[in-house]
Amino acid sequence: MKQKTQVDLLHGPIMKSLIIFMIPILISNIFQQLYNAVDTAIVGNYLGENSLAAIGACAAVFEMMVSFCNSLGSGFSIVCGRAFGSGDPDRMKKAVASSILIGVVTVAVLTLVAIIGLRPLLELIHTPAEIIEESHTYIHIIALGLIVMFAYNLASSMLRAIGNSVMPLIFLIISSLLNIVLDILFITTFKMGVAGAAIATVAAQGVSVVLCIIYILKNTKVLVPEARHFAFDRELYSDVGGQGYAMALMGSIVSVGSIILQSGINSLGTEIIAGHVAARKLYMLCNMPFISMSVAVSAFISQNKGAGQGDRILKAMRSVYIYDFVMAAIVSAILFLTAPKLVSMISGSTNPVIISNGSKMLYIVGPFYAVLGVLIQTRFALQGIGSKLIPMISSVIELIGKILFVYIFIPKFGYDAVCWCEPLIWVAMTAQLLYAFNTNSYIRETRAAMKQAAA
Repeated sequence: MKQKTQVDLLHGPIMKSLIIFMIPILISNIFQQLYNAVDTAIVGNYLGENSLAAIGACAAVFEMMVSFCNSLGSGFSIVCGRAFGSGDPDRMKKAVASSILIGVVTVAVLTLVAIIGLRPLLELIHTPAEIIEESHTYIHIIALGLIVMFAYNLASSMLRAIGNSVMPLIFLIISSLLNIVLDILFITTFKMGVAGAAIATVAAQGVSVVLCIIYILKNTKVLVPEARHFAFDRELYSDVGGQGYAMALMGSIVSVGSIILQSGINSLGTEIIAGHVAARKLYMLCNMPFISMSVAVSAFISQNKGAGQGDRILKAMRSVYIYDFVMAAIVSAILFLTAPKLVSMISGSTNPVIISNGSKMLYIVGPFYAVLGVLIQTRFALQGIGSKLIPMISSVIELIGKILFVYIFIPKFGYDAVCWCEPLIWVAMTAQLLYAFNTNSYIRETRAAMKQAAA
């Protein structure tokens, strides 16, 4: 029986369903970014610019961890969404079971690698000597909590796979508010420094995991596997693992590029690092309308692919591209009018160099959000219809582009090259993804069938 919190993505008006499903995801993502921004603001205001720079210097490593866990869970959920769309609850429970097993083993290995390799990695990306200890303390604690991060993303992704985007929002709001309270408590009362901010993040997300699991066990039995569902099924494990690892690898390639870019930023000094980390928090916040819609697109397409409704997929893509351009215009206008004030508020600094550097990035990125929106929707659409390799090619383009900027353009043009790096790379990635989507065999067959039906 369909829960009241579930949205029907298989029938009815397409854009209305996408918007209704997307809104809780958007609010969830905004809260997630806000409590990340609160971490930054509290650290900047109470611990100073060096501690802010310390968190900023490992920001790309943090993003890599988050991206891997998010992407792995999202990839697993695509297979679950197809099973849900095809009306096969037994296969869906098997997919959940295989997701748990593959995910736990993968994250355990990743945690071990991270603990061993974090300090050398921070040195490799030229983290300044005066902040490397704080950077390592912060990211080491985050690494120890990777299993918590993955568990939340898996549980929330599975709920979204069946059309429920409301409950993950409720749990995230609770953990976000708790994170803010713990930040203030650990940093200002217990004087735990950047370690307090990291512990607060892991502890707060742990609460959201517990709440998600309790809800699933009580209210969504379709997501609760029995012992028999854990039996090895080569075809299903290959499908789940292939989709999960493809998305996780794609996210990791993107993150490796960000780490390489971070190494170029770290070489420019603490004032630029501090300004950039504040701008980066705002940039990620402005990303949310596009990221949120892409999650909705992925769930929509995986369900409709399972149900054999390719025409709804094509109609959805036309609608979300229009959405991207409208949202990009709104976001760009907001950044143009408020960037310096926002950078100052997030960084907790009145240093004009920090504010100027952060604002410069936002001014440049703003007009390119339309390109980024189309890029993200198309990438998730390809993943939703089952394409594993093609979306990774776009990530390789991004990685190569960032390497070129770090070793050629940043040494020559400094922070200006940092600001222009990603927008210019987005253009190349979007061109590749649009070509791949329009030449995909499933999409071509769907268009041919629609033309034949209309004739």
